[in-house]
Amino acid sequence: MTIATPSDVAALAAAEAQGMSRDEIRASASLAAIFALRMLGLFMLSPVFAIYAKSLSGGDNALLVGITLGMFSLVQACCQLPFGIASDRYGRKPVIIAGLILFVLGAVVCAESGNLIGVLIGRAIQGLGAISAAITALIADSTREEHRTKAMAMVGGSIGITFALAMVISPVLFESIGMSGMFLMTAVLGVAAIATVLWVTPDAPAVPAAPVALASVLKNRELMRLNLGVFVLHFAQMAMFVVVPATLVQVAGFPVASHWKIYLPVMLVSFVAMLPAIFVGEKYGKMKPVFVAAIALLFLVQLGFWQLLQHPFALIALLFAFFIAFNILEASQPSLVSRIAPPAAKGAALGVYNTLQALGIACGAATGGYLTQYASASAIFALCAGLTLIWLIIASNMPDIARRSGSKQPAQG
Repeated sequence: MTIATPSDVAALAAAEAQGMSRDEIRASASLAAIFALRMLGLFMLSPVFAIYAKSLSGGDNALLVGITLGMFSLVQACCQLPFGIASDRYGRKPVIIAGLILFVLGAVVCAESGNLIGVLIGRAIQGLGAISAAITALIADSTREEHRTKAMAMVGGSIGITFALAMVISPVLFESIGMSGMFLMTAVLGVAAIATVLWVTPDAPAVPAAPVALASVLKNRELMRLNLGVFVLHFAQMAMFVVVPATLVQVAGFPVASHWKIYLPVMLVSFVAMLPAIFVGEKYGKMKPVFVAAIALLFLVQLGFWQLLQHPFALIALLFAFFIAFNILEASQPSLVSRIAPPAAKGAALGVYNTLQALGIACGAATGGYLTQYASASAIFALCAGLTLIWLIIASNMPDIARRSGSKQPAQG
């Protein structure tokens, strides 16, 4: 069972035209669907969890509510690297299935808990299943380098559309089946993801036998550039979204319940708009210029938010530009990590990468909240612009990433 999102359909059509094989399309689309199934259950909780928490024992403690909501990401940050290393050693699919089982178990614990501590424990169990590195490593194993960024774009598109869908259906589901029902629905989505891994996703190629020391991954200068980049990208994303929703209400006159009417078209159109850059960059071996240009666009967006936040049309245009840059970077960075990392350490390298991603999310949200409380929205965008400029300088000095010689279609089991 898979969820076919509009982004998947667009990406698949484009992929066929760009020469991806049937096995590459099947692997990429099914793994994007696994991400979507898992993330839909998580995204649905955010808009209504604070309301639900008030009905639980301990739910009057705002700090504990915040910790409970963030527990999943916190545990994920701690577990991405071990799961990535395990996927190098024991294979991608077994690790992905083990992580999804933990995800389902945690959702059931949340559904059956009558107090906030029980939900916190359930969220922690869900977070233990840190499979993002294993999934992206499996995509890398299953695709040729010249098509890998397109495969990563399917994942990014599926997550973006899933986020917008969750914003639409979450309040409706909360009213009809309650939060316990939503947790159980999350468990069902996790089971559907397991079924997809078992019966839809092609088997992965054999994991290379020669071990690679983790230290060599951690010391790799080019991987460090990308790890810094994903931290800055998600720091900026979370920090700006501390401000943007309230600004849409105050400046653009959009109530929170209608924000999906902005997010959904912006995400769809920006996804389609970024595809030509990805295709041209991969086809002509120009991913570095595309990558650096996307960072430059992100920098300009942060400057624009800093100066034009109170202008409704500028706000929406800047959101559109942000998601073009974000989608390009979200697709190209893990592809570059998998290309640079030693073949026997893709999981470990992507584990480090996903750990920095999770830390960027946590730090961006915390810093955005702090600056909103004690400074101003302008301070948030000034900080994000500064961090993005540093990233732009560092990325501009990276060498061109040549494909490994003899890049062939991975064997399918």
